[in-house]
Amino acid sequence: MSDTWQLGQTKFKGPDVRKGDWMQTSRGKQFWPLDPRPEEVDILDIAGALSKLCRYGGQCLQFYSVAEHCVHVADYAPAKQALMTLLHDASEAYLSDVIRPIKSHLTNYLDIEANLERCIAERFGLSYPWSADVKRLDTAILADERDQAMAPPPVPWPQTTEPPLGVTLQFWTPKRARAEFLLAFRRYGGK
Repeated sequence: MSDTWQLGQTKFKGPDVRKGDWMQTSRGKQFWPLDPRPEEVDILDIAGALSKLCRYGGQCLQFYSVAEHCVHVADYAPAKQALMTLLHDASEAYLSDVIRPIKSHLTNYLDIEANLERCIAERFGLSYPWSADVKRLDTAILADERDQAMAPPPVPWPQTTEPPLGVTLQFWTPKRARAEFLLAFRRYGGK
């Protein structure tokens, strides 16, 4: 019995067995979201996907990308945490943007997300888990996003526990969001 087999174009041998199936990235690479490896994480794939991914499951008044969200939040972070803050939603490039009301109810989703975030942090030389400052800024921008990108809410949002950051959303096109995300990556020391 051979310990070498093939699935699609991928050949496997013994310890190279990967968990789950792979997805194809926009740059034509294979990526295993359930079994990520730091060397397979690509900032161009992340920027491209986040620039085309709409926040709030697309339930906003106009297109508002996860990439733009990340740039705005990073711009308010302390200098030492700006790159970490820019990449706080990078896992969504491979998992999509799951909306807050259901994320915690998906079996194993938070574990899958944390494993991928840990891998992304390792790839870019960042500490993990993300700092409390990152979580605070990510919560604070919700008020800005609610007021500028959403219809008036029927009841107050329970998630807006922080004062707004004061961000003016730009509603960048995907092309601009990708470019701005990559510029911020370089500006904040990404390699």
